[in-house]
Amino acid sequence: MSRGDGVLVRFPHPSDVRGKKRPAVVLHSDAYAATVGTLVVAEVTSNLAMANDPACLFIDVTTPDGQAPGLVRGSVVSCLVLVTVYADTIDQTLGSLSRLSCRSSMSV
Repeated sequence: MSRGDGVLVRFPHPSDVRGKKRPAVVLHSDAYAATVGTLVVAEVTSNLAMANDPACLFIDVTTPDGQAPGLVRGSVVSCLVLVTVYADTIDQTLGSLSRLSCRSSMSV
């Protein structure tokens, strides 16, 4: 996994109930990919209410960059909800954000 990869993962639920599979974006540094068995991911949601929040990144699927992560509708990457998951729990890779978008979201 590389920083910016859009993935499908069972996102942990705060109440310890088994979470549902959700899209997420990998945030960890590529330098750790081969040595650490966990990934820091940010939740992706289709709820656009926080699209303008400075801790979020809006993904507009009507643009070429917005289609790259593999999402089917406009979405928000929320850096307010970060979790650590085991790399082997990634169900599938959906696509990848551009490096420019990744750097923007990481500077929040």
